[in-house]
Order: sequence, then structure tokens, then C-alpha cells
Amino acid sequence: MKEIRAFIQPHKLSHVTMALLQIPDFPGMSVIDCDGFGRERTQHIQDYKPFLAKKRLEIFAPDALVEIIFETIMNAAHSGNHGDGKIYVIDMLEGARISTGERSPDLG
Repeated sequence: MKEIRAFIQPHKLSHVTMALLQIPDFPGMSVIDCDGFGRERTQHIQDYKPFLAKKRLEIFAPDALVEIIFETIMNAAHSGNHGDGKIYVIDMLEGARISTGERSPDLG
């Protein structure tokens, strides 16, 4: 099981979501508003603010779905401009359902 963490442009969220919902057995996701910056910096003349608004997607998926989810986000979030975002794949060691106490390395 892996965590797929993606930082995307806010205006791409609905497009990415609709693309992900087309994946059979898509496990769901969390979306968080966040601000950040990468190598490219924006310049605001009066008040320097390097941070840009992004949406952070968190998806916990079985290994068999990771590649298709990764590629789907890459394609749906792509505009060809700087600042389209980033995607990370992180090993997930274990998870638990709070309601049942069930613990598993493959908790979906």
C-alpha cells in the first residue's frame, strides 16, 4: 500500500477528481488547501509573498492501483506551465480503522 500525495493547481481539482473517479475501485482521497513554493518564485511588487495556493491530494491506494492513479493525476493536472504541481509516492507501513480498531498494512 502506498500514499500518493499530489500538489496541484486549484483550478485543476475538478478535472483531476473526475478523471480519478473513472478508475475502477478508486479508493477515495482527501483534499487540503495549502500554500507553497518551489524553485520558481513569484514576485509581488508591493508585498513579497512567494507562496502560491495549491490543493494537496492524499490518496492511500493498493500497489496495483498506484501507477494508474499516478498517471491519471499527471495527465489531468498538466497544463504545460510552471507551477502545475508535484506528485509523490510514499510507502505506507500500516493503517487502522478507528471505528473497528482493525489494523492492517493493506488497509484500503
